[in-house]
Amino acid sequence: MKPIRNYNTGPEAIIQRDIIRMLTLKGWYVMETHGNMYQRGFPDLFATHALERQRWIEVKNPLSYAFTPAQMEAFPKLCAFGSGVWILVAATESEYLKLRQPPNWTHYLGVWK
Repeated sequence: MKPIRNYNTGPEAIIQRDIIRMLTLKGWYVMETHGNMYQRGFPDLFATHALERQRWIEVKNPLSYAFTPAQMEAFPKLCAFGSGVWILVAATESEYLKLRQPPNWTHYLGVWK
C-alpha cells in the first residue's frame, strides 16, 4: 500500500513555511495557492515585491520531487505567456538569489538530474 502524503507537515510543507517566512522578512507579500480541481498545475506560491516584481514559486523537496501532469502542462504555458516559474528547495540565501535569475523550473526536469 502506498503511504499517504501529509501535505501539512511533510518535508515540502516545512520547506514551504520556511520560504514564506524568509520572503516575508525580505519584504515580499506571499500568497499560497491551494491545489484543487480548479487550480491544477498552479505553482505553490505567488510572491510580489515592490522592487523585485512578481514570482510564481514552486516548492520542491530536494531529496525527492516530481512534477504533476498538470504542472507539466501549465508551467510551459505560464512561461510562454510571460509568467515564469521558479523552483526553490530551501529557505537559504542561495535559493533566494534564484529569484533574481531567469525562471529555472526546466532545470529541475528529469533530463537535468
